[in-house]
Amino acid sequence: MTSNLNPHVSVDCLIFGFNCEALQVLLVERKLTSRKQKTDLKLPGSLVYNDEDLTEAAHRVLKELTGLNNLYLEQFGVFGAPNRISDKMDLDWLSQTTKLPISRVVTIAYYSLVKLCPNETENQPKIKGAKWVNINDVRKLPFDHNHILEQGLQVLRSRMRTEPIGFELLPRRFTLRQLQTLYEVMYNKPLDNRNFRKKVGKLEYLVPLNAKQKNVAHKPARYYKFDKRCFFQTRKEAMSLII
Repeated sequence: MTSNLNPHVSVDCLIFGFNCEALQVLLVERKLTSRKQKTDLKLPGSLVYNDEDLTEAAHRVLKELTGLNNLYLEQFGVFGAPNRISDKMDLDWLSQTTKLPISRVVTIAYYSLVKLCPNETENQPKIKGAKWVNINDVRKLPFDHNHILEQGLQVLRSRMRTEPIGFELLPRRFTLRQLQTLYEVMYNKPLDNRNFRKKVGKLEYLVPLNAKQKNVAHKPARYYKFDKRCFFQTRKEAMSLII
């Protein structure tokens, strides 16, 4: 019920996905009644219910959008600039959709990681008007959502240098080419193939499997898996070795 919504506090979710070729972000359609423009895209989010924990609210947004539970989720920032919803179109949209008098909203931002590589079809959005957009193709978003997206990307890039969260974007078994592509698109730079394989070959938590790709036009590549237990036992091997 809208009467139980707090008009001053919201959560916004950056949902990142990797389809083994590009980094993508999940955006949702916003229907507009003012101006000639009928729709645009925004980050998924919601005002918080008065009796709702912030992280519970973020999980609710993810569940409603994807139908999935237990996605990787981490809070990364609070955004409360006085002018973050100063655009009249944004204010009108908030008033029309919430039926509440809203002048200022502080939002708590989270990012989540989703596997999108082939055969991960269960991770497609479940609601109409939601779609995956290549991170390099994102245009102007409402509110301060472009700023939130950039801040979230910076945090994710920093975390991937020291923590194994990048594996949340890869299939359960993956090739070294897929792993290298993930780091190349994440940091927007090519990596030398020979040096990359030399570095990852030293990482005990990357375990080669007795299985290779099938039905591919090139030489089948070996699959690997990430051994989480081994990683935390050998934590001195920084993830920065990869890049």
